[in-house]
Formats: sequence, structure tokens, C-alpha cells
Amino acid sequence: MKPFTNFESRMAPLPRNNVDTDQIIPARFLKTTSKQGLDQHLFNDWRYDAQGNPKPDFLLNQPSVKGAQVLLAGDNFGCGSSREHAPWALTQFGFRAVISTSFADIFTQNSLKNSLLPIVVPADVHAELFAAVASDPAAMVKIDLPAQTLTTPGGRRVKFPVDAFSKHCMVEGVDELGYILSQEADIAAYEARRVGSVNTAA
Repeated sequence: MKPFTNFESRMAPLPRNNVDTDQIIPARFLKTTSKQGLDQHLFNDWRYDAQGNPKPDFLLNQPSVKGAQVLLAGDNFGCGSSREHAPWALTQFGFRAVISTSFADIFTQNSLKNSLLPIVVPADVHAELFAAVASDPAAMVKIDLPAQTLTTPGGRRVKFPVDAFSKHCMVEGVDELGYILSQEADIAAYEARRVGSVNTAA
């Protein structure tokens, strides 16, 4: 994982509630264990017609969305099955954060482990962001993970929750295994003390 750095970005608005992981990445694309290419199938059944042609009215096919690193989603985003391919597809497309009023718990954990930041905001902030991007597709938000703040296009600074361990791993750019390996010296010292105490007791 790369360290998660603060950034500023346009938003890609997806005003649909209860978007489940099968809509994010349909089950028929889950046979791969590689992240590569999954971006081509992100929201596949909404994005392409029966012949595989891009639907011009769908969000990801619109030029204004190109380069946006923030997905502005509806309520209860990422519900359904626990597939890790969902955050994989989102990050492969270029998204670094998803903003919603709520996320499914498993999707949240999978996202945090894959350097995709799920940002929960109050309903009034959520509505403000949708209004801002509707008024100006180039409207920008600023995301500061260490401070746990999102700054709206209007300059409003909003705190968002994230657990301390996930935040540490994202900022440092390490996964759970990497975190354990970083504690190798302390683990070795503990094991040495433990073996010594057992030998003394014997």
C-alpha cells in the first residue's frame, strides 16, 4: 500500500441509495485474484448496454467525471455481499474516497484495508455536496485523513470518523501484515523474555 496523502478533488455524483457490491462489481467478474482490469467492470451493468457499448448518460462515461478521485454516493453504500473486489474496482478506477451518509460495515473494513477512505457525513452536508456538484461539476472537496476532516466547496470543515488503527495503517502505507512486521523487534524481545521466564521457573 502507498501512504494515503491529503488531496483535493472533484466529485463524481452517484445519487442512488442502497448500492450493493454486486452493482459495484457483478459476481461474474470475481473469478480473478488480480486487481488489474477491474476498473473496466466497475458498475458494469449500469455502465454498458447489452452489446457492451458505454451508455453516454451514465456517470462514469461522462467527460466531467474523468480524473475525479471522490465518489459522492447515496445512502447505505456497499451493502450486500462481502466481496473485496468492490473496493478494488473503485480504487483501480482512480477513486481514493467515497462519501455517503452510511456504509455497510464489511464494505467499510474492506475499503480501509485497500486504501479507499469511506467518509461518513451528516445528511445536511451530504445534501450540500450534491447541490454543489449539481451547480458546478468542477466543485472541489479537500480531504485530510490525519485531521479527519473534509472541506466542502463552500469552505465548511467537517469531521468524519475513522478508527485509529485503520487511519495509522493508511497514513503509513502498511497493511495489517506490514504493521505486525514493523513490530518484529518488540515481538522478538517479548518472546526472549517469555522463554527466559519459563527456563527460570523450570
